[in-house]
Amino acid sequence: MRQLHLSSEKRAFNYLLPLGILAAVGIGWLTAQMGFLMPGLILSVLLVLPFVFSIFKEPKVGLVAFMGYCFIFNLLAREIGNFPYLYVIETLLVLSWLSVLFHTNKEFEWANIKNEICVLGFGWMMINILQLFNPASSNILGWMLDFRYTLLWILAVPLCMLVFNKNKDLNTFLILIIAFSLLATLNGVKQIKLGLSQAEQTWLATSGYVTHVIFGELRAFSFYTDASQFGASQAHLFVVALVLAFGPFKLWKRVLCALAAMAFLYGESISGTRGALFTIFIGLGVVVFINKNFKVTIIAITLVVTGFCFLKFTTIGQSHFEIRRMRSALRPHDASFNTRLTNQVKIQRYLDSHPFGGGVGAIGFTGRNYNQGTYLASIPPDSYWVKIWAEYGTPGFVIWISLMMYIIGKSCGIVWRTKDKGLKFKLTALTAGFTGIIISSYSNEIMNMMPSSMIIYVSWAFIFQGPRLDKEAQQLEPQPLEAHA
Repeated sequence: MRQLHLSSEKRAFNYLLPLGILAAVGIGWLTAQMGFLMPGLILSVLLVLPFVFSIFKEPKVGLVAFMGYCFIFNLLAREIGNFPYLYVIETLLVLSWLSVLFHTNKEFEWANIKNEICVLGFGWMMINILQLFNPASSNILGWMLDFRYTLLWILAVPLCMLVFNKNKDLNTFLILIIAFSLLATLNGVKQIKLGLSQAEQTWLATSGYVTHVIFGELRAFSFYTDASQFGASQAHLFVVALVLAFGPFKLWKRVLCALAAMAFLYGESISGTRGALFTIFIGLGVVVFINKNFKVTIIAITLVVTGFCFLKFTTIGQSHFEIRRMRSALRPHDASFNTRLTNQVKIQRYLDSHPFGGGVGAIGFTGRNYNQGTYLASIPPDSYWVKIWAEYGTPGFVIWISLMMYIIGKSCGIVWRTKDKGLKFKLTALTAGFTGIIISSYSNEIMNMMPSSMIIYVSWAFIFQGPRLDKEAQQLEPQPLEAHA
């Protein structure tokens, strides 16, 4: 038997050896003809196929990969390029959905998606589809690019409610966004202290110089689209980490969250993003509003008042670029603010004759690239709120702002009624964070950019599952509060 086994192994080796040699020769020839594209494609296939298989075996793998990828895809696009990295986001979500729909070994709680946050998303999607019939007739390619963010609402939120819906999943999400944001902070510090990579220098020289070098000082952008997105995301995570630092968790976890919050505050400052300051003020204001913890309320009020007075009524630290940039956000006669008001007057004139707006994709990046020569394409919105107003008109803006205010109010109500203290702090952190981003999107187009958009949608999924998660926590065997961390 042993001889027979060795003989069969020898025959297999005799077949595989020439095949391996032929494959190596073929790859070498293709590399000579096509450069390193072919081996790169082969390596990609060898990596991608097992990954796709793992998604179909466990849909949660695709969802977690989506969350991490939303942080780094701009880094890949900037450093490597030559690939539509943006659309991998939808690909990961679609693969995860296919895994859910065709999974044979798992049962999913489909009742979870019978939730108002999913209904609201579907309603907003229908409004976007109706915009295809807008008489202003925005270019279909521009519509498709901007429609992606509404589509992400529909794809990501219900998917989270189906496969990423436990208290341990909430912990995973918080760890993930804090860890990736800390990596972004470190990269931002590297840009300021050690300098830019070759790819970052190329990007700065070709498209980012005007807005990212102010009075000779570099605004850190880390591996995000720009400094504004980096600063807003750092401010968002500062609020999240700071709230968690005061939660009923183990001391070492609270210390780590406090250190992370300090790092994020520094990351926000080196971005030179003035609008991100309001993310912090609004976020901490929400904490005061919805938290019944006296200690946390006093600390939040103290931080907001101290920070505001420091920037508004003193000149301390004026020699530092980061402090000067933040302080300028509170100047009523700031030139940038006045320019924004002038642009809004121009948009108002347009809307007087176009009550339903210019259509999805008519203004901003999509307007400049897909609707060249049109009136709105020549006006920078400088604000996501203004962009919604310009694209959907006043009726559409009223609907959108009503949706956002309802989601914020409902989230606060869910947090109020949450009994488990550990869960309450986590939902408070998510609610305060996403509210700060939505409100501060008045000053910059933030909430439909990555990773902020992803964090908002996943936060909505967990917050609107709050009552069920609270019951799950209450049904656990009584334990010390630290065990809920």
